[in-house]
Amino acid sequence: MPDSDTGAPPRVVLVTAAALAVALAVAVAVFALTRPSPSDSAGPLPLVSVPAPFAGSPGCTTLLGAVPTELTSNGTSLKVRALAAPAPPATVAWGSTDPVVLRCGLDRPPELTPTAQLRLVNKVQWLQVPGEGASTWYVVDREVYAALTVPDSAGTGPLQAVSDTVAAKLAPQPLRFG
Repeated sequence: MPDSDTGAPPRVVLVTAAALAVALAVAVAVFALTRPSPSDSAGPLPLVSVPAPFAGSPGCTTLLGAVPTELTSNGTSLKVRALAAPAPPATVAWGSTDPVVLRCGLDRPPELTPTAQLRLVNKVQWLQVPGEGASTWYVVDREVYAALTVPDSAGTGPLQAVSDTVAAKLAPQPLRFG
């Protein structure tokens, strides 16, 4: 008895539709497994320039020449990221999604007052300025001000690693309030 007598589509149409569905599922799975990860395919990171009048100082040159090429954030390795032109001076970034960004040569943060709460991390005094989804940590006891912006999801690894570099390369100095 032919398939058309039952009102069902012809058998060849059902087999073809099933084969196409399986082929589509396989293609999607292969694409998902072989596509580059976001860190591999991410292009240069565009960053907004901020005033950094001391970006060309010897302290920034020393610090940026010594920063690690890789940071650890919650067990994930964050590699140095290329910056899009025009790149802000004395700036380096790590990671692709929610990057960690270090800027050097900034003006004194206005939040640095004699009563500001500071944190000592690996022999470096930091001033934390919380933001939406990230905090910016300012090095406040060295010859230059530097700011490390860290996503809230990053953990303490980036702050500790950059603290080690700051402590090794820049001598501590008294705090300046004005």
